[in-house]
Amino acid sequence: MRLIQLDGVAGRRTGVVDAGKIRLLRSYPSVYALTQAALTAGEALTKTAADDVGDDAIDYEEVYRGQSPWRILTPIDHPAEPSRCLVSGTGLSHIRSAANRQAMHAAGEQITDSMRMYQWGVEGGRPEPGKVGASPEWFYKGTGTSLRAHNQPLDVPPYAEDGGEEPEIAGVYVIDASGRPRRVGMTAGNEFSDHVFEKRSYLYLASSKIRTCAIGPELVLDPDFRLVNGEVAIERGGEAVWRKAIHTGEEVMCHSLANLEHHHFKFEAHRRPGDVHVHFFGADAFSFGEGVRLQAGDVMQVQFEGFGRPLRNPLRVLQSESELMTVRGI
Repeated sequence: MRLIQLDGVAGRRTGVVDAGKIRLLRSYPSVYALTQAALTAGEALTKTAADDVGDDAIDYEEVYRGQSPWRILTPIDHPAEPSRCLVSGTGLSHIRSAANRQAMHAAGEQITDSMRMYQWGVEGGRPEPGKVGASPEWFYKGTGTSLRAHNQPLDVPPYAEDGGEEPEIAGVYVIDASGRPRRVGMTAGNEFSDHVFEKRSYLYLASSKIRTCAIGPELVLDPDFRLVNGEVAIERGGEAVWRKAIHTGEEVMCHSLANLEHHHFKFEAHRRPGDVHVHFFGADAFSFGEGVRLQAGDVMQVQFEGFGRPLRNPLRVLQSESELMTVRGI
């Protein structure tokens, strides 16, 4: 089952994707509200959604292309408090990602900390059930205010040196009333980072990640994450200037999903009841690693088999001067 969130003249709605139609739910205006209802009832999310599908349906193609009064939202959010959605990710989970990072920072034949961390994942990232494996890289992206939906621009702010796509799948979670993380599903994503700034020093990686990012347009409630094939493309002036097959899933990652989830949710601060988490699982390839520099107006497209329609976002370069931030006392 795949869910989608919409906004229109009558307000927000949640729908189930059914081929070329979006079948609207009757009772739940957000996926978050739907998850809370399922948790309260103690039933599967797919059942709660299926039981609430109404008679109203709208044409998906028109909505997807932006030719409808309905607008696609991110497939998950915290509607009341965006700050209670934590956006984060795991890097160095795919060999090509680690190789790209190695090429950015290596001096001669030196093995970088990035490649060393990837190797730790190869050696200990897939522990036996019930065991704790090697800790992966973890980074912070921002709160729910950093998330963008299908067709919304991803911004290169004035203080940034670049902006580039990172095609990934993200896990979506809510924390239940007892403080236990519950996986809602997964969604296609563009983690989007400042690779030029990061290349100066791997110690800049943390701040290179604090940028807008995109997820959607659909949330898959029952995904098969063993091996997921996909494609990423960069369009300029309506033509593809770069295209690459991509692969993700547990079969091509050095960490198991269970190990990634353990190391994210082992922190007490990540288990606050009612919070939402969006966690990116790493990229297999991105254009910067092959020498492509994106320009204003380029469209980044990410698609994974089984995850619905492609996620498309234009690149927007904000032209204003970088403002000197000053702090005053109270």
